[in-house]
Amino acid sequence: MHIVLVHPEIHQNTGNIARTTVCVGAELHLVKPLGFSLEDRYLRRAGLDYWPQVRLHVHEALEEVLPCPGEYWLFSAHGRPFVDVSFGPDPWLFFGRESQGLEPEILAAHPDRVLRLPMRAGVRSLNVGNAVAIAAYEVLRQQGYPGLALWPS
Repeated sequence: MHIVLVHPEIHQNTGNIARTTVCVGAELHLVKPLGFSLEDRYLRRAGLDYWPQVRLHVHEALEEVLPCPGEYWLFSAHGRPFVDVSFGPDPWLFFGRESQGLEPEILAAHPDRVLRLPMRAGVRSLNVGNAVAIAAYEVLRQQGYPGLALWPS
């Protein structure tokens, strides 16, 4: 699985998502510009001691990863419910910046690839770190949690 953060703004969210990618065995892709330095101590702190295990890719522009080599999904507050999708074995999950989400032009260019997480009416959005975790674990649930320990060892 590939988690793609497009123009992330908040270091703590990215650190938290980096930690999630290690836990689920995903690769993390960051698309510049970033709202922080990768050397930021708060970013490192949010990712704890997981940073050496993060499979990190930094891209100068979205065109380096979209279109991508496989199945891809764009997460937004506007789209069809993500539970309507059967995820394949190696999907690319795209998430936008905290303040605005993915740009409308990106969503308009790929309307059949836009998914949303269900929320109560009138609520704008989830924290991006939570959204990534929910989506990643749904992908893994559908696949039977490959490579994950279901019970403590």
